[in-house]
Amino acid sequence: MPKLGDFKVLTFDCYGTLIDWGKGILKALSPLVEKSGRALSREEILAAFAREESEEEALNPRLIYREILARVYEALARAWGVEGEEREALAFALSIAEWPPFPDTVAALRYLKGFYKLAILSNVDRSSFAKSREKLGIVFDHVFTAEEIGSYKPDLRNFRFMIEALQKEGFAKSDLLHIAQSLFHDHAPANLCALASVWIDRRAGRKGSGATPPPPPGVRFDFRFQSLSGLVAAHRRERGLARKGTARTAGA
Repeated sequence: MPKLGDFKVLTFDCYGTLIDWGKGILKALSPLVEKSGRALSREEILAAFAREESEEEALNPRLIYREILARVYEALARAWGVEGEEREALAFALSIAEWPPFPDTVAALRYLKGFYKLAILSNVDRSSFAKSREKLGIVFDHVFTAEEIGSYKPDLRNFRFMIEALQKEGFAKSDLLHIAQSLFHDHAPANLCALASVWIDRRAGRKGSGATPPPPPGVRFDFRFQSLSGLVAAHRRERGLARKGTARTAGA
């Protein structure tokens, strides 16, 4: 069983892991849902988003994420029987700049930056991530986006691109620990790339998979926490045990 201290670089998914995209998506789609007159639950809205987003990303890997979001809005409008307007689709695409971090994100990142190199592997475009980065409170050592890679997770090209880029910086694959909420977008391809991972189970206790499609069977992960603060607490415990072990050895 690996330890958190075995790794040198933490690679993060952003939306759903660091940024509360579920909250952001629901707020941005609320005018469309209201216009549709449908009594849709939170989970029904997120599941519909997940279906349309994953389909658009698979069909249009060269489109930047803002364009993907606009197409998702238009698809949802059609599905819900609403005449979507171009300006509304654009507003939804730009709403990503307003999606908030989870309450524990900023403090956790500041703590972890004291022990690791931190990288982002995101399906977003560079411009949209720049808006989110302002809310995250730190400067990442590396940022890898779908815009520069030309494909969207769970495509293995995204993970291979990141792994190869970090290897050029002197980091072996065994130095990397991928941290993400989405079993579909992140952990399944991380498994196929033999990359260690941490599941941040933000939806613990809820049914369904939120704004991500259901994962394929057999997805694995090396660590599981319900929040980033849980990861930080485990890291602190591990360091405390290591210090105690060192002290015992020195006094033996």
